[in-house]
Amino acid sequence: MGYPMAGHLSKINDVTVYNRTLSKSQKWIKDHDGKLLSKLSEIEEEFDFIISCIGNDDDLIEITTSKNGCFKLLNKDSIFIDHSTVSPKLVKKIFKEAKEVGVNFLDAPISGGEAGAINGALSIMIGGELKSFKDSEELLRAYGKKIKYMGQSGSGQLTKIINQICIAGLVQGLAEAVHFMKKTDLSADDVLDVISGGAAQSWQLDNRLKTMSEDKFNFGFAVDLMRKDLGIAFDQAKEFGINLEITKIVDQFYLELQKMGHNKLDTSSLVKRLTD
Repeated sequence: MGYPMAGHLSKINDVTVYNRTLSKSQKWIKDHDGKLLSKLSEIEEEFDFIISCIGNDDDLIEITTSKNGCFKLLNKDSIFIDHSTVSPKLVKKIFKEAKEVGVNFLDAPISGGEAGAINGALSIMIGGELKSFKDSEELLRAYGKKIKYMGQSGSGQLTKIINQICIAGLVQGLAEAVHFMKKTDLSADDVLDVISGGAAQSWQLDNRLKTMSEDKFNFGFAVDLMRKDLGIAFDQAKEFGINLEITKIVDQFYLELQKMGHNKLDTSSLVKRLTD
């Protein structure tokens, strides 16, 4: 996700890239204009914005507040924008620690998948201080189509939880619909043409009905990542006293996919439970 996002930024700003896997940064430099940072400890320039997009809570701690993190190296009043999906509790903690060293932290998870990142059409939901958001909004438009300030620190992550709950239910419904469609020998093109104009229309329907029917599951957001995100949702739901009944069922279906060895396929692979 970060690879094409940084590419969009490089068209309008001076960009320096860092990845814990150096070869990925080196490849990016060959494709785009920018500079390469091989280690976080080598930060010497004063960056106005630092943008991250990584995997989980531990990864975010590693690059920000740990002894090897970058917070202590950043200039005062810089804005750190994190696009990862992590726990709301963690981003509130990082927000507080960022303030202590004079850094402004925004939790800004994204939705839209790999295609959204490549096309610069991501949805970005943001938590943190309003001033930091306003100072960052123009920059985020380099790769964001829908950008929304949601409130205080952690609000972006809470919004992303809602997003993932919606996706889990939608994809399971679509998986069952595709399985039904195959059993009836209907044309995927014909089905999509007629039902996409009615009440069943959704992004998942428009973009995944045909690919699911063709057994194509290489569209980025993997089963492992969805289970990580749903785990965050369940932890937060427990805190609020909410029972996510359907989401728990779908999570178990994703667990089945992991056991089948499909953990790296994208989330629309739910249909493989029904067809394999």
